[in-house]
Amino acid sequence: MSGDPTDEELEELRKKKMEQLKERQEGGADQEAAEAQRQQAEAQKKAVLRQALSDGARQRLNSVKMSKPEFGERVEQQVVALAQSGRIQGQIDEDQMRELLSELKPDSTSFNIKRR
Repeated sequence: MSGDPTDEELEELRKKKMEQLKERQEGGADQEAAEAQRQQAEAQKKAVLRQALSDGARQRLNSVKMSKPEFGERVEQQVVALAQSGRIQGQIDEDQMRELLSELKPDSTSFNIKRR
């Protein structure tokens, strides 16, 4: 035994490597499909927002998203849900957007620290 792999061992290693490569390629295709689906959903959300919001309301929402991205996303989801359920008549203007933002804003919590 000189430590060199036999032909059978080499063939087994080649098979394992080919299986790994196939799995990676299939995984890559799944990721591409998921990415395409995510982009399509994002485009659909933007189209709904464009119809449901006036220019002023859209600008206000964009400024909120710049400062608080998670909160902005939550507001967008809420507006899309309202629009898709038919609960929005016309467009949301800037004043209505302010009201919506104040309703959805999490309550600010105050911390009382007592020192002894």
